[in-house]
Amino acid sequence: MTATPLKGSDRAPAGPLADGTATTVRPRRIRRRGRSAPYWFLVPAVLLFAAFTVVPIGYAVWLSLHKVQVKGIGLGKGAREQVWNGIGNYTAVFEDSEFGHSVLRAFGYGLIVIPTMLGLALVFALMLDTPQARSAKFARLAIFLPYAVPGIIAALMWGFLYLPTVSPFYYILREFDLPQPDLFDGGNLYLSFANIAVWGGTGFNMIVIYTALRSIPQEIYEAARIDGASDLKIALRIKIPIVMPSLVLTFFFSVIATLQVFTEPMALKPLTNGLSSSWSPLMAIYDAAFLRSDIYGASATAVVLALATFALSFTLLRVSDRYTREDRA
Repeated sequence: MTATPLKGSDRAPAGPLADGTATTVRPRRIRRRGRSAPYWFLVPAVLLFAAFTVVPIGYAVWLSLHKVQVKGIGLGKGAREQVWNGIGNYTAVFEDSEFGHSVLRAFGYGLIVIPTMLGLALVFALMLDTPQARSAKFARLAIFLPYAVPGIIAALMWGFLYLPTVSPFYYILREFDLPQPDLFDGGNLYLSFANIAVWGGTGFNMIVIYTALRSIPQEIYEAARIDGASDLKIALRIKIPIVMPSLVLTFFFSVIATLQVFTEPMALKPLTNGLSSSWSPLMAIYDAAFLRSDIYGASATAVVLALATFALSFTLLRVSDRYTREDRA
């Protein structure tokens, strides 16, 4: 039998060609594949992000620029047509006084929640970081545990505790002839919602701050104690300044969560007649989209709220970054 000669494409070069390119083709291909490999791993995440974030946002923006035009009495095929509306929906958002009131209510709610929650989280983290702390692991778990409770369950639980007919707190107040405040009326609503948010969110912020405290080298504390600094001075002059970036981070998260408050008022609304269907901005969007079937106006309101949240967060971040740089300088 005679051996079939190999074709030129199947035969590996025995040595370099005259211009030296034969020995470098394969290494170059390997290097190119190695450089592109990380991007292929990102493809699933990018596709999911585009499908469930970018596309819905784009669709919301598209809806916010349209409206439904009704012909005649609105019955029959073709009686309702989707037409271009431009900035008409956005103009209606800024002219809607009820939406403005919902934003003001959200800010009032935030003025109670954010300082209280972050203050308690900082105090708990500092207390757990002291050498004299006992049962620190149990305390961390006990403080963090409310955060693990789903928001809707926490809101319903506290809502029934606010009801005078079933709450054990009101029973105790009645037994001792003490005043029984209505926690579903007027300004008390802010305290009721704030209590739920503080109870559920303090543990998460405490863990963030406590983790930052544990990363501080112990040599700094030892040097401060040798100089005669007490635990209070160490906390005020060393710990708090070092964990300030963590405080800023939790502050930003809290601001965003304040503007997006929805679970607490929506869960407590069936328990009282004093809570409007547009108490918070997200409730106003829900009311427009699902109760009044104005999906176009609701989309415009959602876009405005998202842009306001982004602008507020960006402004606070720039201001915080500027002051941080000045302190370092």
